[in-house]
Amino acid sequence: MKYLVVLADGMADYPIEALGNRTPMEVARKPMMDMLSKHAYVGTVSNVPTGMVPESDTANLAVLSYDPRVYSKGRSPLEAMSMGLTMTPDETAIRCNVVTLSEDEDTYEDKVILDHSADEITTEEAGVLIRALEDALGTEDRHFYTGISYRHCLIWKNIPSEYSFDRPHDHLGEQITQYLPRGEAGAPYLALMKKSYEILNHHPINEERRRRGLKPANSIWLWSPGKKPQLPSFEKKWGLRGAVISAVDLIKGIGICADMTSIDVPGATGNVHTNYSGKADAAIGAFRDGYDFVYIHVEAPDECGHRAELANKIRSIELIDEKILTPVYNYLSEQDEDFAVMVLPDHPTPIVRRTHTMDPVPFFIWKKANPVCGVDSFTEKTAAEKQQYLSDGCELLSHMI
Repeated sequence: MKYLVVLADGMADYPIEALGNRTPMEVARKPMMDMLSKHAYVGTVSNVPTGMVPESDTANLAVLSYDPRVYSKGRSPLEAMSMGLTMTPDETAIRCNVVTLSEDEDTYEDKVILDHSADEITTEEAGVLIRALEDALGTEDRHFYTGISYRHCLIWKNIPSEYSFDRPHDHLGEQITQYLPRGEAGAPYLALMKKSYEILNHHPINEERRRRGLKPANSIWLWSPGKKPQLPSFEKKWGLRGAVISAVDLIKGIGICADMTSIDVPGATGNVHTNYSGKADAAIGAFRDGYDFVYIHVEAPDECGHRAELANKIRSIELIDEKILTPVYNYLSEQDEDFAVMVLPDHPTPIVRRTHTMDPVPFFIWKKANPVCGVDSFTEKTAAEKQQYLSDGCELLSHMI
């Protein structure tokens, strides 16, 4: 038995007036999703427990059957693991975005956050900036590490204080005053962010980006701290040899911590211009190599939601259907073995909100040996109308396996 999960990050949305009060899922041409959902178990699921923040680490842990109330230690340590960083018990990992802040204000506190991704800066450019920060602000106990695009990591031994940070993508277009680290506990982190602006704003990389009409990555934004996580082995838990395929360090880190194989795909970017076909080829290769369970994570719809790129969000859904789900399904159909397919988002990232929400998300589970009555088209609305709601995302995988 083979199992395929396609996780379209942030795919769920709200009805949009410009689409005739339809959602991107309703507008997108996705014939394979719609075909499979006609004969699938369809419903909605809450992957983020009440009281927790709707982040991708929490939701993807739940989809993979790990209770985030037990295992969620913040996304940063998971990303650190995927970057090959080792963490000791006295070290804390902190997500370190490079972001775009406005430049006209006299004080740092009065600036506006314009872009949480600095125009989706390339990893190569960001790497130069992170090295500059390490040279200027790194210490024996504090080091900056390059991740992918705008997503980077700060490892801090014996951090000065515990602090609960605001998420940058929640406050796009807003003045940052009330969202910055505050008080005595937040002071060391605020000082670091302010110093980063002094180092980065006129760095040659950012001056060149301005000349090309791109936003500068002129500050860091710290958030989501956590200690090293410990996840039970996925293979021991389910008896399945598993692999994860993602461009995002967070998802790679979850897989690595669960003793799954993380498969890298050249050209996988974490945005709409990713290597969709490469991810499909990697999944097919994993099944050929004897893996039983393959988890394909695609970040593109989420990034489009954060950036309010409606056309790109629709297109990303179409490309997931055409270039990932269809070829992998066709390959599995040609094999003399039973298989199952599950497709879902982890959380919604509505265009109008530009951040994650707690709303339940649609899912379908199609099984070759057990077709059931599903829906004519896979959307938020049709899934909700089935009135098959799972309140605990940790239980979802047990309906597939």
